[in-house]
Amino acid sequence: MNKVRKIPLRKCVVTNERFEKRQLLRVVRSPEGVVSVDPTGKANGRGAYLKKDVAVILQAKKTKVLERHLETPIPDAVYDDLIKKAAE
Repeated sequence: MNKVRKIPLRKCVVTNERFEKRQLLRVVRSPEGVVSVDPTGKANGRGAYLKKDVAVILQAKKTKVLERHLETPIPDAVYDDLIKKAAE
């Protein structure tokens, strides 16, 4: 009998849709308070997920939804990094 692996689903904080982890970008606030994009999905700290879509990232920036989830201001460089990764 084959064991079927469960695929972890995560929710995009902008669209509230559920996706597999690899279809999302993770932004993490480390315990030191540094906000960064987490390509591995394993970095320590509080994480929030965004759909790999430039429009969704721009909406997150406009509505400041990431700032509320991570409870800290988000530098523009993080949004630029997210847009670059979404465009790949």
